[in-house]
Amino acid sequence: MSAAKVFWTNMRCKVGDSLLTKLSRLLGKAGFDQIDFGNKFVAIKIHFGEPGNLSFLRPNWAKTVADKIKSHGGKPFLTDCNTLYVGRRNNALVHLDAANENGFSPLSTGCQNIIADGLKGTDDIEVPVNGGIYCKTARIGNTIMDADIIISLSHFKGHEGTGFGGAIKNIGMGSGSRAGKMIMHSDSQPHVNSSTCIGCRVCAKFCNEKAISFGSNTKAKIDLRRCVGCGRCIGACNIHAIRANYDSSSELLNCKMVEYTKAVVDGRPNFHINIINQVSPFCDCHGESDIPVVSDIGIFVSFDPVAVDKACIDAVNAAPPIGNSILSERQHTHQDENGHHDHFTDIHPTTDWHSQINHAEKIGLGTGNYSLIEVK
Repeated sequence: MSAAKVFWTNMRCKVGDSLLTKLSRLLGKAGFDQIDFGNKFVAIKIHFGEPGNLSFLRPNWAKTVADKIKSHGGKPFLTDCNTLYVGRRNNALVHLDAANENGFSPLSTGCQNIIADGLKGTDDIEVPVNGGIYCKTARIGNTIMDADIIISLSHFKGHEGTGFGGAIKNIGMGSGSRAGKMIMHSDSQPHVNSSTCIGCRVCAKFCNEKAISFGSNTKAKIDLRRCVGCGRCIGACNIHAIRANYDSSSELLNCKMVEYTKAVVDGRPNFHINIINQVSPFCDCHGESDIPVVSDIGIFVSFDPVAVDKACIDAVNAAPPIGNSILSERQHTHQDENGHHDHFTDIHPTTDWHSQINHAEKIGLGTGNYSLIEVK
């Protein structure tokens, strides 16, 4: 595959300029304005940030993108799906509260927030994965699949499960419903915590396989012979008594996530924006944020999600660690046979980010071969 174009700009600003005008200028140079936005619904896939975390992208970035889209007649909205784990974003009500608390509102961004998989994370659609090896279909939030155009706006960072988080993770993991997230994270069926279960029987109403029964103690029990691992019972349980088993390997998790990304972007216009600032070692799903591992680097954009992620990986790996960061502490702990170090592997040695890029190329999502074009 020929090299994909990745456009980028650094974080330096002259007097009279700003990072937001640089982003707008960068988008124009990269061909963003050539997308036919006219009267189209445009999903801006973003991470609203778990409350307590301060490294997520500020709403100002989203407003710049939304304003660009609206100037070309598009109808943008910010979107994400509910989380699988228990937190402040695991149903639409608390998720929207979290988004508002972190500054995302129509007043600050110029567009609405929509939680793509509905109130309890069960509003999804099964989407074919063209070329999928591990997932023949993907369970994607309905609203995301209803959109005409997909724009990913991602905070580029490290990740404890996938090595790094960029466009692929933002779209693949972030667009999966709670059932989809369980499929990506788990190789097995969910389980019931009987000490938490109150026997309300709501979960059974959502089980199409009739795999849930209730014993003499009124506690839910899952028949693993019937269960297909769809995860809908997890979203239905209001007290979080049903949990997933997080037992997928890092490599398998990455491969499934890549296939979910392909399900989302196939067949419609898509564009990807990665911002490398406040490069935290962990996901923005954490309710805290450690100090950045490298200095702010820049904004990277492309029509190819694989190329833009690979360009960001290379840029971060080329940057020196910040003193007193977790990377500074661990930078000499892991090396390959040639003595080379990788920042992401140093931070999370049980992960291998290469599997994201390699599998993405294998199934035709994009290419890690890129041509880097700087925009002043």
